[in-house]
Parts: sequence; C-alpha cells; structure tokens
Amino acid sequence: METIPTQSKGCGGCSGCGYSSHQKLSTYDWLCDLPDTHSDTDYVEVQFKNTRKAFFVNAAQLPLAKGDIVAVEASPGHDIGEVTLTGRLVLLQMNKNKIHPDKYEIRKIYRKAKETDLEKYREAKAREQETMIKARQIAESLKLDMKIGDVEFQGDGNKAIFYYIADDRVDFRQLIKVFAETFRVRIEMKQIGARQEAGRIGGIGPCGRELCCSGWMTNFNSVSTAAARYQDISLNPQKLAGQCGKLKCCMNFELDSYVDALKEFPSKDVPLETIDGTYYHFKTDTFKGMISYSTSQNFGANVVTISSDRAKEIILMNKKGQKPAALEEDAKASEKKIDYNNVVGEESLTRFDGQKKRPDKKKNRGNSQPQRPVAMSQQKAGAQQQAVEKPQPKQGGQQPSKQGGPKQAAADRSQPRAGAQQLQRPMKPKKRNDQQPPHQASE
Repeated sequence: METIPTQSKGCGGCSGCGYSSHQKLSTYDWLCDLPDTHSDTDYVEVQFKNTRKAFFVNAAQLPLAKGDIVAVEASPGHDIGEVTLTGRLVLLQMNKNKIHPDKYEIRKIYRKAKETDLEKYREAKAREQETMIKARQIAESLKLDMKIGDVEFQGDGNKAIFYYIADDRVDFRQLIKVFAETFRVRIEMKQIGARQEAGRIGGIGPCGRELCCSGWMTNFNSVSTAAARYQDISLNPQKLAGQCGKLKCCMNFELDSYVDALKEFPSKDVPLETIDGTYYHFKTDTFKGMISYSTSQNFGANVVTISSDRAKEIILMNKKGQKPAALEEDAKASEKKIDYNNVVGEESLTRFDGQKKRPDKKKNRGNSQPQRPVAMSQQKAGAQQQAVEKPQPKQGGQQPSKQGGPKQAAADRSQPRAGAQQLQRPMKPKKRNDQQPPHQASE
C-alpha cells in the first residue's frame, strides 16, 4: 500500500488527502477474521471524498486490502479512491443499496495508484476551495436561488462535481456554460438536501458524539413532529432541529418501540368522568406505565397521576354510566412503585456517619476547673463595684445605719448583689438547733 503525504486542506481527510482510517461512513468488516470470506467475490467497495461511495469489480485479480489507494474507471478518464470493503460483505452492501450486477454496469478497477496518479490527484484537490468560492460568486451574479455547498474534482482533474442546495427548481443551463468557460473542466451539477450537506461538512451533535449523518447513516427518511408527540418530547423548534435546520434524525430511532408500548395505553382523546368533574389527558409516562390527567384541556390544573389499568377501569365504568368518586381511589394499592436500589440493598449514603459523640465528662471536668477562679474573681469584682457605687438616699428618707443588729446583717446578706447576681450558686439552708429531729423516746 502506498502512502499519501500531507497536502492541502481541501482534501477533507485527517491526513490531508482524505484517505485514513477515520473516514466518514466507514463500514466495520465483521467477517474479516473468518477464513475464505475475501475470495468469494471480485466486487470491491471504494470510497471517495466525504460520503461518496461506489462499487467496482476487480477484473485484473489484484491483491487488494482495506485501505489501498486505487485508480478506478470514470467517465471520462479515471478517479482515485480508497478501498473500504472487500469480500463477502460487499455483496450484502450491494443488496442493501439495491445494486444488482445484472441490471447495472459495474465499472472496473484499473490498478493500484502510482506516484504520477497521486500527483495529479493532489493538484486537483488543491483547486477545490478556490473553485467553490468563485462558483458561489458566479451563481450570485446570475441571481440564482441556490447555494453551492461543496466541489469535488475527479482524480485526473478532468471533471468537477458541484454539490448545491435549492428549495425550488433551478435553471442552471447558463451557469454551466459560465463554469465550463471559467474552470476549463467538465461540469456536473448534483443537488443534495440539507441533511446530506450536514453529512458532508460533519460536526458534533448535542449528544456529544459525531453526527449520525456523517458517521454511519446513508439513507435519510423523513422526520415529522408526530415522532415527538409519541415520545412526549417538548415541541420546541430550537431543541428538535439539528445542525442542518431540519428535525433530528435520531427521533426516528426509538419511535417503533414507543408506538408498540403505547398500544397498551388507553386513547388520549377519551376523558374520564368522575363525581368531582371531568379529567382530560395531560401526560403519559411510558416507562412507568402511568398517566396524568388534568381538569383543564389546555394546561395542567389539579393534575392527578394514575396507572393505565386504573384509567381503563374508569373508562369501562363511564361506558356503563357509572362515575367513581375520585381518580386516585384504589390506585395506590395497585400502583407498583418503581425504585432503584444498589446491589447491597436499601442503604443510606450516610450509613457510616455515626451519631454525634457525647462530650467526655473527664475532659469537661478538666476544662471546668481552671474556669472556677475566673468566676470567683468576677464575683469579687462585682462585689467591690457594688461597694464603691452605693445608691444615694432619697430626699426626706433615712439613711441606713451601718451598725445594725444581726438581723439587719442577715437581711443584707440575703439580698443578692447586682454584680454577682448571675454567678452565685444556690446555697443550702443551714440547719438550726430548733429544727433538729426530736429524739425517740426510749422504752
């Protein structure tokens, strides 16, 4: 296999020329490891720039393998492409694309690409970007309602394919004459859709992966908003549209599964009659088998969620002329709660977090001992402040005598001081002699 050195950006591939193992629409050969699967047929799949593929016959019995650069038959001249598939799997791909050798003429593979072929190929690819810009200017000067998305030169440089997008039919007969006089090559115009253009340009989708149209999709089916309604997707045009401006192709991937699952649900157009009022369909949860009903047809009001079996039961009761008291009656008992547990079972994330540790009494005692003198000092300071700041007697009143009797001193001691009111501890009453318990009389 001959390698191609790096060249201009107009090639479109990872290595500059467009031929590498990371090409778009690559097919996985799941028969490559099986014996006698590559000698069953002479047909070979060859890929050209971006998404263009074709099937050729290896009439010369060349030893070809995946990744070889070959020169194939074209009209006129020859083209350069990369072998992407060989063996029995090519027949399956031809059958999938409805290409039958009996009905269609299959072109031949001339040879493996030589150095002279590769030089012509590089010169032709280097002209693509400049040609596309000039072609857009010519189409705009002729006031044609079309957009030229890409230009692809043939391997020998004798032919150019112009890919364009247009909403209506375009008369480009005058455009082809101007192109032929300007570029001096054979012109071929090929109309593509917005999805095909996105596949040729490529990009990353909102899911974080490569666009499906540029990665593996070859057939583009129409996508309608009915697919979003079946899957209960919000009808927001900005979220439903892809990079091509059309509805996303991935909306059709799971549509059949949703349609089959919704066959077990009652019709959305049938309201439910109860004693409280009439309930209309609001939302369906296909995975849990639950249906939400609302008292309003336009928005969610007094939304009640019940199972599909309960909804069918109420519909049968309404047909008989009966009305249940409420929708959720007997629904909680039959409802199967779906929850997800870990492998071990129902466990909390904080199962290793113990309760708060109780304070150690020994440590508290140790911490409280040095605080005692501080409290006592505060008590003494408050007593001294009380002694210094004595209240002044009112006019006309009698000053308290300093030398009072023992009763006056006891009364003064019984009154709490202002500075030590919060720091004093309750004192135990002293036992008097007259409160002593009487002696028991001896017999």
